[in-house]
Amino acid sequence: MAEITLRQAAAWCGGCVDEKYADITFLGAGNDTRTIGKGQLFIALQGARDGNDFVGAAIEKGAAAALCSRRTGDYPAIYVDDPRVALGMIAREELKHIGPKVVAVTGSVGKSTTKEMIATVLAGAYRVSKTPANHNNDIGMPMAILGMPEDTEVAVLEMGMNHFREIAYLSGIAHPDVAVIINIGTSHMEFLGSREGIRKAKMEITEGMSPQGMLLLNGDDTMLSYLEEKPAQRITYFGRTEQCDVRALDVHQEGEFLCFQVEAGRLNVPVRMQLEGEHFVGDALAAAAVGLKLGVPAQVIRKTLEAFRNLSGRQEIFRAGDYTIIRDCYNASPESMIAALGVLGNRSGRRVAVLGDMLELGDCANAEHYKVGRVAAEKSDLVFAYGEHANRIIDGTVTGGMPQTRCRAFTDQEKLVQALRQAAKPGDVMLFKASHGVHLEKVLDAFLGDNTEENT
Repeated sequence: MAEITLRQAAAWCGGCVDEKYADITFLGAGNDTRTIGKGQLFIALQGARDGNDFVGAAIEKGAAAALCSRRTGDYPAIYVDDPRVALGMIAREELKHIGPKVVAVTGSVGKSTTKEMIATVLAGAYRVSKTPANHNNDIGMPMAILGMPEDTEVAVLEMGMNHFREIAYLSGIAHPDVAVIINIGTSHMEFLGSREGIRKAKMEITEGMSPQGMLLLNGDDTMLSYLEEKPAQRITYFGRTEQCDVRALDVHQEGEFLCFQVEAGRLNVPVRMQLEGEHFVGDALAAAAVGLKLGVPAQVIRKTLEAFRNLSGRQEIFRAGDYTIIRDCYNASPESMIAALGVLGNRSGRRVAVLGDMLELGDCANAEHYKVGRVAAEKSDLVFAYGEHANRIIDGTVTGGMPQTRCRAFTDQEKLVQALRQAAKPGDVMLFKASHGVHLEKVLDAFLGDNTEENT
């Protein structure tokens, strides 16, 4: 991380700083007094609580200074009208100062996994920094930039949104050299109205790019393979269909390994990844395409993809006592739910699906939960649904042919845990899948109790 003086940061964002504090430096940024790091800039945001009221506590915890909208004491601080906007301006200028190539990643499903794959591939040839965890919004991404080492050669930035103009804002901070859109699904339909609206919001990623930038799109997604309005940037398509520039051939599963050939022009590279489910192929192709665009040798791409391991909470498969657990509680959409059920369906043994609500689907929620229930009836032997839409999942399950004695709906986590303990048998394969806001991981933790995990 580069040290930034309050004087410099204030100039970048149009803020004011007391002269006696102007030469104080900070390294990185945080907005939570419980986790603020020593020497960081505390961002006093307005939310359910007024961040300005916590400046003193942040300084006591070791923060070097604060970015705030009003004076609450004699502290090292930069005073601005809106700390959120000022944070973005400071991050934009710091990124220019570091000067890395910028790869931006967005999509409805799998963008964090794709971001991690891209970072893994590029780390085979460059010094890479990436947005951690889900730091993909107007607060997390700028803070991630301020935490990047000064010698970063490539920055891989995930960009999320649930409203129009949010990705445009992030793109204006990052000015990507390469942008990747992995798919257009139904997540955030509640706020964006339609898949066309979701595509429009995702395509905002090009607004911070120069016409010479590289835009990589999933050619298997019909919402991306045909665009009514062509962007200024040249498009490279990745996918399994024939028209794609970077293709996957001979896709198949060998036990716990996902195998395929990456073809790009005359290049043909076999890949064997420790992942289950063909839905990961698009993510891997996006990573391979970015690697090829930035000059990573083909054999390095192969080696790094094969070394990739998924993030915690995203389709982790492990043994716990007598059970095989598929833990996928980080997030959920209709597309990712169906993909996870496909992984469950390919497993031997009695298959138990524990499914929670998918959030932010708006008027599509009833239909999409019902559809997931239909798929669950085909891919599992028992279904336990939890949440506001649990009954719709079960409606779909019963319609799909599963007897009512083998599927149940719950709105109480303790009752769900009790039912799972009564129903579970040694050898069961159990999928736990829901949107993060449902906190289905608490049900899993309570169900497992003292059972230890062993990776498979």
